[in-house]
Amino acid sequence: MRGKILNILRASAPEPVSGEELASKLGVSRTAIWKNIQALKEEGYQIAALTKKGYVLENIPDKLLPVEIAQQLKTKWLGHELHYVDSTGSTNAMCKTYANEGCTDGTVCVAEEQTGGRGRLSRGWFSPAGKGLWFSVVLEPPFLPEEAPKCTLLAAVAVVKAVNSYKGVHAAIKWPNDILLDGKKLVGILTEMSAEFGHINYVVIGTGINVCVPKEMVPPELRDSAISLADKAKEPINRVELLAKVLANLEELYEIVLKQGFKPILALWRNYSTTLGKMVKVIAPDTTYVGKALDINEDGILLVQKEDGTIAEVLAGDVSIRSALGKGNKY
Repeated sequence: MRGKILNILRASAPEPVSGEELASKLGVSRTAIWKNIQALKEEGYQIAALTKKGYVLENIPDKLLPVEIAQQLKTKWLGHELHYVDSTGSTNAMCKTYANEGCTDGTVCVAEEQTGGRGRLSRGWFSPAGKGLWFSVVLEPPFLPEEAPKCTLLAAVAVVKAVNSYKGVHAAIKWPNDILLDGKKLVGILTEMSAEFGHINYVVIGTGINVCVPKEMVPPELRDSAISLADKAKEPINRVELLAKVLANLEELYEIVLKQGFKPILALWRNYSTTLGKMVKVIAPDTTYVGKALDINEDGILLVQKEDGTIAEVLAGDVSIRSALGKGNKY
């Protein structure tokens, strides 16, 4: 009902629409229209009531409200079940709860703020209210559990294609799950899985995009390593529009995987990579070494040529990758 009212007001703005006309078009009472208008105002919509003229939509809140997302969403199925909250500990945790309750494939959970956002290796993710995109997606893929880590690479391609559609933005992917802009972290992706007996119950892909986080708001220990999309974009960033772009890309790429496997996605990932061809420092629980990142194999594993010439296969797991200048230099 609220979405239909907004659609009518949008189409008419800046001209008013009477309560009687709204009631007639929607087949409800004027009282029902008034109650829904009040509910929309509580959500942040600025709707003026003009005496003897009707309602005028004056301003739309800068929020990731489901009705606004529905206006922009161009997907066939992804995101059609959407759960929105002002604040949550983690959208990944939200999605896992809904997945365990039997939500539909492609369910999306989005929040204005995360109070306990997480990244890889149990690191925190700063997710201030209204300053970014903090969302997670539930997928129920038919492939084997060992393929699930490649969903991170899939999501990274979907996101970098979306952010690079804005003028002035040239982001790249750092293996396995970070998207960098000017060498600083713009996006983090965390993939989690529920599986048993060679079968995936569901995969949850959580994504955090710094859209417009002011420098003074960023914790001091992160200021030198973090960046926002608005810092480089030469055009305004609408968060709802950006979310719709990411979800559309994700659906398109995921459907390619279902038909052709991950090979086309890995090829796209290589095109956006900022890791391949560079000297890196590999930090694992039991060893640390320097080498050149050569490629990723068909399993999404990073191939690193050590300084002694041997090739190491690096799995995401508990490994951290940092840039390196090579032997004898500082890291």
